[in-house]
Amino acid sequence: MIRTGSGDAPGQATHPRELGGDILLATALRAAHGAGLTAKTVDRTHELVLGGGMMPYRWTINGHTFDDSSPLLVRQGERVRMRLVNRSTMFHPMHVHGHIVQLAGGGARKDTVVVKPAQTVTVDLDADNPGQWMTHCHNAYHADAGMMANLGYQA
Repeated sequence: MIRTGSGDAPGQATHPRELGGDILLATALRAAHGAGLTAKTVDRTHELVLGGGMMPYRWTINGHTFDDSSPLLVRQGERVRMRLVNRSTMFHPMHVHGHIVQLAGGGARKDTVVVKPAQTVTVDLDADNPGQWMTHCHNAYHADAGMMANLGYQA
């Protein structure tokens, strides 16, 4: 049921116009002119292998839960490539705090990318916001069970 803040509830056959469009995957989109990352050689690549499962309920990046992981180190000004490799049977919407990523090859700019089971998604970012930034699965129960890592700037 869809309900507004006031008024009567819509009828059972109600179908909002916004839900009648085509469904697009991010891989079908391109960054608008001027919105994409500038052409630049990748300086550093991090592979993030997404793993875990229901028994035991444990979710990992590169085989480690957050409390047992090493930071993903970058330097200011680098172009960083992240290969998100999903070795689990679950969808993982991966999010990097403090940065916007772009699907490699000029794809869409996003702050979260869905990595389907047994799939790999490659994204690029510019290391232009120094600090310690969380990278995690946006399924909160996966992050809580360990699927988080620190993206850390080194001197």
